[in-house]
Amino acid sequence: MADGGTAATASDAPGRGDRTEASVTAIDQARFRAILGRFATGVVAITGVDPATDRPTGLAANAFTSVSLDPPLVAFCVAHTSSTWPKLRAAPTVCVNILSDRQEHVCRQLAARGADKFDGLTWDGAPGGSPVIDGAIAWIECAVEQEHVAGDHVIVVARVLELDRHHDGTPLIFYRGGYGGFAG
Repeated sequence: MADGGTAATASDAPGRGDRTEASVTAIDQARFRAILGRFATGVVAITGVDPATDRPTGLAANAFTSVSLDPPLVAFCVAHTSSTWPKLRAAPTVCVNILSDRQEHVCRQLAARGADKFDGLTWDGAPGGSPVIDGAIAWIECAVEQEHVAGDHVIVVARVLELDRHHDGTPLIFYRGGYGGFAG
């Protein structure tokens, strides 16, 4: 350094090196959820056709993001406890349906355990056959490429095969434990 001092090394700097595993795991789960709940997220329905039954199935997710433009990749997170994910994983393609603010009922239905996830829902097939739920504002048909275990969830990376706008509308938003729309 020009003033004759020495540069701090990564181990000298406050931050990551100061944290112990015990301090990281000591975070209260309810507080963690409450704080992260202040980050508004969109809500998607991940759908596919269960190859074992040839019936549509799906799950709701609010952890969804674009990953890469080249190649076109997206990611979403699924809880290890999901009984629907093994059925979707076995499908040749899955479809990310971006839900509209009028589809909270779809989100709740796909988030429920058991029952026929598509009971009363209308849908069309994307080019690869994955269900595009009527009323979704857009859809992205994908093929699963990778899964990464991350705590109590799996991060799924999927390659985009086809996509399109479906209906006009505004997205369903999840914020502070509740659902709503976007007033722009």
